[in-house]
Amino acid sequence: MGRFSLPAQAPKGLDSPVTAALMKCVARVQVKVFTLTNGRVGHTWRVGAGFRKPVPTLLLDHRGRKSGQLFTTPLLYLRSGDDLVVVASQGGLPKHPQWYFNLRAEPETRVHLKGRRGVPVTARVAPAEERRELWPRLVELYADFAKYQDWTEREIPVVVLAPR
Repeated sequence: MGRFSLPAQAPKGLDSPVTAALMKCVARVQVKVFTLTNGRVGHTWRVGAGFRKPVPTLLLDHRGRKSGQLFTTPLLYLRSGDDLVVVASQGGLPKHPQWYFNLRAEPETRVHLKGRRGVPVTARVAPAEERRELWPRLVELYADFAKYQDWTEREIPVVVLAPR
């Protein structure tokens, strides 16, 4: 078994080091391709529920709260008015992703969208009422978010990225 204890309904191997390494590799490739093409390639996610219904993707810059290193992570997003909404699902793993903790420590950051680089945003975690409002829209956007929530005992945070 991997590093974490997963609920029974989670797929076997989700918590394995091989899965984690594969996810990091795919993310690195997506960041490179998105960056090289200014988002013409890589601006949609076509995996899982996104295969038949592609989901918009952005690149999120975040600074390591311990290392100070700048990281870039591809994330699915929902537009809500002027805001961009992302989900700290990490595929249903038991722990929040590192980018979530990094944004909590330093919420002023930038995102990259198709044709737009370095858009300044401020991140905040959606409070319970706002999360309840956004969650059904996020699941409609990408149905696998509902599976991820079922696979973990933590409440998956919803993060709002407001333009500055």
